[in-house]
Amino acid sequence: MVRAGYRCECAGACGQHHAKTEMRCPAAHGAGRGPVRLIAAPADPALSPAEAAAVPAEGLRAWCPGCFDRAAKRAREAAAERLRLEADDQPSLF
Repeated sequence: MVRAGYRCECAGACGQHHAKTEMRCPAAHGAGRGPVRLIAAPADPALSPAEAAAVPAEGLRAWCPGCFDRAAKRAREAAAERLRLEADDQPSLF
C-alpha cells in the first residue's frame, strides 16, 4: 500500500479508462463514502485462488474492491471467449 501511495493501482483493467485521474483509479484507502478499503491482490486478476496465493509480494497490486471485481470478471469473460473460439476451431465429429 505504501508503494501505491494508498491509492488503487488499476489503470483500466476494470474497463474504465480513469481518464480524469491520470489513467489510474482515484480510489484512495480510507477516503470516500464507505470508506474505501484497498486490498492487496495479484496484478493479474485472472489467476485462480490457488495461483493467487502463490504470488510473491512483488506481484501484488493495491486494488479497490470495485476495480478488482470488474477486472476479474472481464478476465473470466475473456478466458471463456478464448475457449469458445478454440472449440469453434475444432473439427466436428458429426
